[in-house]
Amino acid sequence: MTTDAGWRPDVLGPGFEQRTLALGDDDEGAVVATLVRHLPDESLTDRLFGDRRPLADVDVLYVHGWSDYFFQARLARFFAERGARFFALDLRKYGRSLREGQTPGYITDLDDYDEDISAALEAMDRGERRLVLLGHSTGGLTLSLWASRHPGVASALILNSPWLEFQLSGITRAALAPVVSLRARLHPLDVAPQVDLGFYARAQREVADPDDPVVIDPRWRPDQTMAVYAGWFNAVLMGHARVAAGLSIDVPVCVLLSARSALPTRWSNELTGVDSVLNVDEIARAALRLGSSVTIERIDGAIHDVFLSRHEAREDAYARQNRWVLGFVERHG
Repeated sequence: MTTDAGWRPDVLGPGFEQRTLALGDDDEGAVVATLVRHLPDESLTDRLFGDRRPLADVDVLYVHGWSDYFFQARLARFFAERGARFFALDLRKYGRSLREGQTPGYITDLDDYDEDISAALEAMDRGERRLVLLGHSTGGLTLSLWASRHPGVASALILNSPWLEFQLSGITRAALAPVVSLRARLHPLDVAPQVDLGFYARAQREVADPDDPVVIDPRWRPDQTMAVYAGWFNAVLMGHARVAAGLSIDVPVCVLLSARSALPTRWSNELTGVDSVLNVDEIARAALRLGSSVTIERIDGAIHDVFLSRHEAREDAYARQNRWVLGFVERHG
């Protein structure tokens, strides 16, 4: 891989590079986002006669979830093997973009990520290439809102267990929202009690596949989620309300979800084959409000990040994504 100006080797190793995107300053200092890229190998035949792979004219932009960052190298290779250029964005104050003295993940309006996404799209230097957005969990919520407000930019949206609705139902969210909003205005940095018992991180370790390894930096993705601040929580609930009111995403959407959920109070082996973070039935219902073309794929045995599930469920997730992506190419090539 040839390193262009501004790109340098990434922590994921050979084949991955990163670029820092300056976003100005806030009251905690310099704010940056970080763009990671993995480019497809190009053969002599590709250079001479053109790349015939199905996604040769596609750029993918991935956005991670809450208390998270990009580390899923296999996901990048999946798209690169089909000809796409793969990019992943560590949003401001997450992962590679977190600077000393900053409040991890903190934001008070999900629309503020427009600046991060705009900087990423500019650095990608896309030209006429099609754009596929890929978001996990809170990143799926962020990209759904962005795609609805920016029609005509993306060509498709893939969502991996997107956090589109509050876990305890929309009715509970609506009742809770005024209280959270008031607290966010008065005390935005108030911290909610920690309710994550580390079971999701344990489930990932339990189903880890030595033949398909991932390396996770605990500084950027701790076993228990980062502190939940009132201002951030209010931003998420406002995003949920906008989804509930109905979005107008003008491109095909694919939503990948586990077949089942469990909200645990103690550890059990069941948690290695369910989404223990979100209520997947609520998410499936909310997904139908994203736009007019929504495919929902329910994957038996998947955990919250379907691409980190046990072997059988993980391979099923990749197979379903492949089927949908190839169908998208046929319809919109």
